[in-house]
Amino acid sequence: MKLGVFTPLLSQLPLKDVLAKLKALNITTVELGTGNYPGDAHCKLSMLDDADALKEFRKTLDDSGVSVSALSCHGNPLHPDPKQAEAAQEVNRKTILLAEKLGIPVVVDFSGCPGDSPDAKAPNWVTCPWPPEYLDVLAWQWKEVVTPYWIKRAEFAAQHNVKIAIEMHPGFVVYSPETLLRLREIAGPSIGCNYDPSHMFWQGIDPIAAIRVLGDAIFHVHAKDTQIYSANLPRTGVLDTKPYTDERNRGWIFRTCGYGHGAEWWKEFVSTLRMYGYDNVLSIEHEDSLLSAEEGLTKAAQFLNEVVIKETPGAAWWV
Repeated sequence: MKLGVFTPLLSQLPLKDVLAKLKALNITTVELGTGNYPGDAHCKLSMLDDADALKEFRKTLDDSGVSVSALSCHGNPLHPDPKQAEAAQEVNRKTILLAEKLGIPVVVDFSGCPGDSPDAKAPNWVTCPWPPEYLDVLAWQWKEVVTPYWIKRAEFAAQHNVKIAIEMHPGFVVYSPETLLRLREIAGPSIGCNYDPSHMFWQGIDPIAAIRVLGDAIFHVHAKDTQIYSANLPRTGVLDTKPYTDERNRGWIFRTCGYGHGAEWWKEFVSTLRMYGYDNVLSIEHEDSLLSAEEGLTKAAQFLNEVVIKETPGAAWWV
């Protein structure tokens, strides 16, 4: 297993400087945004139609000795506003094509969230089964919007030898292992997950136990932590809508790895990933509002370099 970094936290730097900075932290793998929410500071989709730019991009990576674990285009491809949906879908489509050209096996995205009807203006995330009209909305979303789009997009990805890793995130129709596996059953094996344990923690899901549920559906992994504030949680619950910067009053916040849970927890996390067949990249994502990007990245890299299982297991003496 090895460490990587999701580079939007360094979007103010050119790609060459990012790669040099990361190598100094003993990191030789990156996850690059191509648009939508992550932006495209380090990976432009215009390279699809610009052979010289694509050649220069490849050279920059080769010269640095850094590889790419995934291209990420987190957006809402199911947005009820057709213009927003089409824009997110087009970024996803082009990202798949660019991943194919570059030999990158995984594209990361959100599942998206539709509205409550064809006339909706905003997404409608259903979180409870009562009153019963909520279940009607949920059934309509999956049948009329989620299923048709993701069946076709999964087929497109498979045709281009790319897998789509859906990040399970509240606010979208896929937010838990159960909903991820439901989408995978509908759309097929080219759909799996980008596994971010921080999103499990704040839903009350044990991230290590969930690895056993997801199994080979894990295509890519983010390294990000969550700290639960038990003093606030009885008041806020886990569905806390206060800004992330209101740390004193929230029930939980995202943290740099090691600031929510210690090395013992993370060692079990990476060991369980390996046990269930994932032995690839832990991609550091910085969203800790109490630490700067510089400090958060440095501390996460130092912490996780002592945690990841880097050696290839040999045969045991008793085999």
